[in-house]
Amino acid sequence: MAEPEETDEPEETDEPEETDEPEETDETDENASGAAGTAVPYADPLGDPFLRTRFALPTRPATFLRRQRLVQHLDQALRTPLTLVNGAAGAGKTLLAADWAADRRSRAGQSVAWLTVETGGRRPGVFWAYVLQALRACGALASGAVASGGPADATRVDRRLLAALAAELNARDRPVVVVLDEYDRVTAPEIAEQLEFVLHHAGRGMRLVLVTRTEPLLPLHRYRAAGELTEIRAAELAFTPEEAAALLELHGLSLPVPAARTLVDRTRGWAAGLRLCALAALESADPEVYLKEFEADRSTVADFLLAEVLKRQPEETQDLLLRVSILDRFCPSLANALTGRTDAEPLLVELHRANAFVEDLGHAWYRLHPLFGEILRAHLRVRLPGLEPELHRRAARWLRRSGSLPETLAHGAAAGDWGFTAGALVDDLAIGQLFTGLRTDDLAQLFSGMSPEDTGPATDLVRAAGALSRCDLERGLAHLHQAEESLNTDVPAVSDAAAARLSCALLEALAARLTGSPARAERAAELAEGLRQEVPAHLLDRHPELLALLLTHLGSTRLWAGRFEDARAALSAVAGTPGGAATVLPREEAIGYLALIDYLNGWPGRAERKALAAVSEAERFSLPEPCGSGLGRLVLAAVAVDRDELRRAQALLDEADRLGPGTRDPVTAAGRAVATARLLLVRGEARAAVEAADPGVFAAVVSPWAASHEALVASAAHLAEGRPERAAETLRAVSGDQPACAVEAARLQLAAGHAGAAVDLLDGVRAGGRTGPAVSVRAALVRAQAAERAGDTATARRLVEQALLDARRERLRRPFLDARPWIRPLLATAPLHELAAGWLMTPGPPGRGQPPATGERPSPLVAAELSGRERDVLERLARMMSTEEIAGDLHVSVNTVKTHLKSVYRKLAVSRRNDAVRRARDLRLL
Repeated sequence: MAEPEETDEPEETDEPEETDEPEETDETDENASGAAGTAVPYADPLGDPFLRTRFALPTRPATFLRRQRLVQHLDQALRTPLTLVNGAAGAGKTLLAADWAADRRSRAGQSVAWLTVETGGRRPGVFWAYVLQALRACGALASGAVASGGPADATRVDRRLLAALAAELNARDRPVVVVLDEYDRVTAPEIAEQLEFVLHHAGRGMRLVLVTRTEPLLPLHRYRAAGELTEIRAAELAFTPEEAAALLELHGLSLPVPAARTLVDRTRGWAAGLRLCALAALESADPEVYLKEFEADRSTVADFLLAEVLKRQPEETQDLLLRVSILDRFCPSLANALTGRTDAEPLLVELHRANAFVEDLGHAWYRLHPLFGEILRAHLRVRLPGLEPELHRRAARWLRRSGSLPETLAHGAAAGDWGFTAGALVDDLAIGQLFTGLRTDDLAQLFSGMSPEDTGPATDLVRAAGALSRCDLERGLAHLHQAEESLNTDVPAVSDAAAARLSCALLEALAARLTGSPARAERAAELAEGLRQEVPAHLLDRHPELLALLLTHLGSTRLWAGRFEDARAALSAVAGTPGGAATVLPREEAIGYLALIDYLNGWPGRAERKALAAVSEAERFSLPEPCGSGLGRLVLAAVAVDRDELRRAQALLDEADRLGPGTRDPVTAAGRAVATARLLLVRGEARAAVEAADPGVFAAVVSPWAASHEALVASAAHLAEGRPERAAETLRAVSGDQPACAVEAARLQLAAGHAGAAVDLLDGVRAGGRTGPAVSVRAALVRAQAAERAGDTATARRLVEQALLDARRERLRRPFLDARPWIRPLLATAPLHELAAGWLMTPGPPGRGQPPATGERPSPLVAAELSGRERDVLERLARMMSTEEIAGDLHVSVNTVKTHLKSVYRKLAVSRRNDAVRRARDLRLL
């Protein structure tokens, strides 16, 4: 097959090894005599003439793309004795070097000798005869001892001739550039030694450029160490997306850079692949679709790679390449497991050395070029039909022994060996990865191919985990109980029964969390604690997510039951787990639960800081969405309501809804109900608030705080609709063990006209130092209102003063706004007005200041101060500058800007640009 225009190496001829016959008569040197009748030496002492085509620069096609970055790199060839252009077949080496050489010749007569090496390069005499002729052709040997001489023997070269050549080159005022194309055809070690001798002694008179597929037989390490080597290798020869788009444009194809990037990713920027794809796309009805979706195994790319790479290899090498094509990466030992032989190591070393589309990843690991692997897999199915599943099975077992779980699972699934694959996941204690958000979708997709016929405790456990991850309780529990029954038989069908039982305990704890069953969660945790002693410690260390998930489930059920301190103990252990991607989701959820506990205990500032940390934790690792419970945003919304930042509260609720339901546990559902219902109440939508206050979950036990909040909303709705007695009656469902709920119930009792019942409720609160300012402020205001009604204005003023002092630190506006009918005259007095000025009251002298209208004054509080650089980024964000434009304006990298943006978003409790600008303006930061 003819080589494409963007490639470099022509197909090798069938030329006999010991001769260098001319291919056609018209390619020989027709003028057998030089100037003044001087005889020109022949290529071979036997009389074979020179082939002129070997000295000619290859013609650049009309679609050739000059890549200036590579031209500039090649210009360094004039500063170092040796330059290496090394790449695979079709990498564009030859045309790059030819274009550069032509350009150098056109610049003030630079001497550039070009020689395309052929199989005669195995004979030193013939090789040097051609080198000397190339030098003569460019005028570099116009006179001197070697100007008309040459080797007398095709198989050897006189050392004196090489010394004379080196001396003549060394005497030049300007160096001559010698380009040896197809240098990989030089296989004789003595030629490499002779070439190094001439290069060394020619000094500054010669610059050698080798264009080759393989590593030349030269001491490159010495040149590299001395700074005397210029290298252009495969990575640099690869086309960038922008260059690929420009190349396609030359072929009459217009492809956006993002689409070109996809093509480059698939071809790894391989010049021949891009060129062949372009030619094939021109014949397609929809070129752009073709370039995105072409079938590599049915294209001219396949023809090229099979002919130029695979079929040139020995039979055993071809067999190895076909078998390892099923692997993303491989090492000699793994390749041997697939071939059943022991020769993989030397074969892989040689393939890499020959640039045969086998890439070295380091530490004796390799991978195939993506297109080459794609084509080989298709060829494997034709050449060795039915072998692919067995190869995947062998690979899975080898990888299992080596401890590479993700690859083990992938190959086990590809082999259809579900018992082995599920067993590997369970035995490795990795079942928790179905819940971490990082590999959840991948694992779910991988195990979706299991059929009902695949049975056993491991497959049942995986099915149970999959169903519970989707909150399908009925199906999940059915599979879980089936797995547990299997494990209780005399001979469990798993290799590690302790690991399987520990996985069962994790799933039992999750089921307890989803059903609000604290007793069930405690039993699962107790069982897990005992089993932890029976499994290898290195497995627990490898999968910290398992314990983190289990404690998160336990903490959730304790929180649902109102056991806040017990819940805090379990959740704090998760929040303190060393940072890492494996535990980011349980950490985010645990911190969100801790934030909710602080909020329910009346600590809005603490709750906000923890909630921001929870949101930041998920963003730091860029978890795929939807992921996590979104509880952090729900807590932020509830805090925003307390601060009368109603627009922000709604935005946070909307954002939590966009994230999806996450793990639909009762705690998160109740948190959503509390925040939503409180916002609706503030807006005067009492009926909607009552509906929103119902978390709508089935739980094994009643949550005292969730039920209390639901009753509080219903009572407030009755009051709003003029039914005070119904309101008071509804308050009987409020738990006295929840101080925040009891204080709110006291406020509603007072509003319903039951001052005595209100005071009794307050007197019965046993906070024990756990409650924060949101509780104390509301309690003080209830007592102040009761005192004011009783005519004790002094006590009322003192209590309001204390409430203002406590509320100012937290920017708690809502309690005072709810008290507007009776508190307004008190706030108009001088001492209280000064305490309220600036954060609660509008500016003005005593008697004229007014509490802000609902939702009109956002809090100026920011969780943490913005740094100077963060403010710079924020200001440019407000001017609608892109990330790249901000980076350029501030003279920093794009990644630095992105880091600052993440920090700004976290501190402002937002996740989008527009929200950040809006929030900053509300806070008067812009």
